[in-house]
Amino acid sequence: MIDELLGRAELKNRIEELEDEKHHLQRQLEAESERRADAVSDRQTAEKRVNQLEDKITELEDRLDRQQAADNAGTDRTPRGTDTVRGDRLAEILQRLRSVETGPEGALTAVIEDEDLPLSRTVKSTAADCGPLIRQAAPAIYYTDDAGLVSVALRPPIMPEAFSEWADSFRVDESWFRPTGTLVFAVVRADVFAVGVYENGTRRSDDGFKSDVKSDHSKGGFSQGRFERIRNEQIDDHLDDARELLTETVDEADPDRVILTGGKSVLPELAELADHTATTDAGGKPLDALEHAFADFWSTRVVTL
Repeated sequence: MIDELLGRAELKNRIEELEDEKHHLQRQLEAESERRADAVSDRQTAEKRVNQLEDKITELEDRLDRQQAADNAGTDRTPRGTDTVRGDRLAEILQRLRSVETGPEGALTAVIEDEDLPLSRTVKSTAADCGPLIRQAAPAIYYTDDAGLVSVALRPPIMPEAFSEWADSFRVDESWFRPTGTLVFAVVRADVFAVGVYENGTRRSDDGFKSDVKSDHSKGGFSQGRFERIRNEQIDDHLDDARELLTETVDEADPDRVILTGGKSVLPELAELADHTATTDAGGKPLDALEHAFADFWSTRVVTL
């Protein structure tokens, strides 16, 4: 009663209100402090992660620089020798590779399919600064041993499917390099076709023909467009005859494989009849073209690293 008369009740109420507001503000301050602490912790964690990423980027950039430097250094190197071999010389080289014997997993045989593809980790680590030279030699089969005594890339006529293996000797398959078993081999050009049946590289029979296909357009007579149409028709007839003869030869010989060589413009027309194809500039009489194409195809490029 006295407090009310003296006005102290209102003051006490105001004090209580202010106390409540103070407690509320204190709780807000404490919550804000906690949020700030969490924010500082999050920021510190983020800064730590950024630093880790920057260190990783720097490490990778250093590795890239070292790799590029190694690659650039490798491009300054040249092969110790290059050669194209066939016949007895090829047989001698293959026999030398077969004669190499190592301990378990001491001899590496690896197929390098394409110059534009990266080398496998096994080849890259083994070849070291010879890596760029190996890629330049692709497609090829890379042979090396754990002692570094052998280092050579061979590009055979028949490239095997990709593989890479360590063994106690090199894998040297005769069928990659030389004609084996029963083989039908043919050459086709716009006006020449020839085909032969071979047994282990020896020709047992052959056949072929030369077609009359216009080669030059004279200044007089019909137009260039008509000349091209007539020439294309003659080539189509020639290819039809070639397809028929090749099919008959394959059916009669029942070969282990069929190889077709020829000019770039006509080779695709008969490609589905063959197991392997290759371009050639062999021409002339049918038998001459066949012998020329056969010798060219069964050649191996040797790059000594």
